[in-house]
Amino acid sequence: MDGTHVIRSDGSGPFVVTHRLVLSIAIPMTLGFLTTPLLGLTDTAVAGRLGSADVLAGLAIGAVLFDLVFASFNFLRASTTGLVAQAFGRGDRREEQSVFWRSLVIAVVGGTAIVLLSPLLLAAGLALMGPGSGVAAATSTYFSIRVLSGPMALTNYALLGFVLGRGQGMTGLLLQTVINGINIGLSILLGLHLGWGIAGIAWGTVAGETAGVLVGLCLVLRRFRRDERPAIAEIFARDRLAALFSLNRDIMIRTFVLLGAFTLMTRIGTALGPLSLAANAVLMNMFLVAGYYLDGLANAAEQLVGRAFGAGYRPAFDRAVKLTFGWSLGLALATTLFFLVFGEAIVGLLTTVPEIRAEAARYVPWAALTALTGALAFQMDGVYIGATWSAAMRNMMLAAFAGYLVALALLVPFLANHGLWIALNLFLLMRGVFLAWRLPAQAQRHFTAG
Repeated sequence: MDGTHVIRSDGSGPFVVTHRLVLSIAIPMTLGFLTTPLLGLTDTAVAGRLGSADVLAGLAIGAVLFDLVFASFNFLRASTTGLVAQAFGRGDRREEQSVFWRSLVIAVVGGTAIVLLSPLLLAAGLALMGPGSGVAAATSTYFSIRVLSGPMALTNYALLGFVLGRGQGMTGLLLQTVINGINIGLSILLGLHLGWGIAGIAWGTVAGETAGVLVGLCLVLRRFRRDERPAIAEIFARDRLAALFSLNRDIMIRTFVLLGAFTLMTRIGTALGPLSLAANAVLMNMFLVAGYYLDGLANAAEQLVGRAFGAGYRPAFDRAVKLTFGWSLGLALATTLFFLVFGEAIVGLLTTVPEIRAEAARYVPWAALTALTGALAFQMDGVYIGATWSAAMRNMMLAAFAGYLVALALLVPFLANHGLWIALNLFLLMRGVFLAWRLPAQAQRHFTAG
């Protein structure tokens, strides 16, 4: 296809990828993601004002346990985005609805399983963390209430994946704002003003996730046309379900490997001593900050690449890859330069302990560099998810992780914490480079076959 093709009003078929189109998805999602750390700060502040160290520690452990559980289902958002974007590009509205209903069923079943297994999950988490009795009691209270939000939280993954697949960045921002805004407001009201303590923080989360589901379903379902409604047989077609489970499996493996890489960094940092561990925890905030907008640009890549695949339009694919990479690289470079200049001052804002400040200052350049070395990895993940090249993405992640293990083995014994940070940067760089290396052959195979 070429530029002479007519652009259709419904968004299907050939389309032009512009800077405005990229940013119309990336900016709202970046803003939406930024509400998440604000929520974390609010919950911590509320717990910190309850006058009990056990409550604050219990909240921290509970939050980590939920991060681990829910991270296992991140595939739901990503796979939904890629498949809906492809159906959107083809103009196949029946399949768009089918993907949504399949994802919704997985979300409800998965969320219900989390609730039913919650006693075992809590017991395993407490055994792993080994907190004292007071902290364990606070964790149990928080976990037992918040786990009720499981079906709603996973449903919100499916809803967000659907609206992103259709390129509706502002709707995604609205959903994130509703979920986290209500959560923040009720955590303060229930936890502090009504005296519910850590239970109030947990109920705030349940209410926020529930509100997100209600608003999301209203926004999504009212746009479904009756004449485009798929039959039950279409929704649960064996070949479609098999493709979805295969995609979800590969993305889940990739997610677990990524979590393993960061867990390994923490574990090695622990062996290097409490000062290095504390310094690394402070410095990882630099990578997390970069991750918010890099994730936003990855979302843009997911939608635009998926849409181009559905339309079978190579120029839009190439342009989407080029523009999302350009924005990712440019913003990452600006972030790296910013942290190189102001990193030590930022460390001073994050901790008042002189020893941790001095230790963290030694590694600021390595932490600042993570934005730059991670830019291609984030963007390529978005490309591969949009194209639903999940097996290739999984394999390249495993290859990068193997390289990471080699780097750790070679560098940490000689360079200690410097070696740990160098290995992390190499891991991020390898992820992006390996995926980019595979990209031309993957694209040629798809568009030639199409």
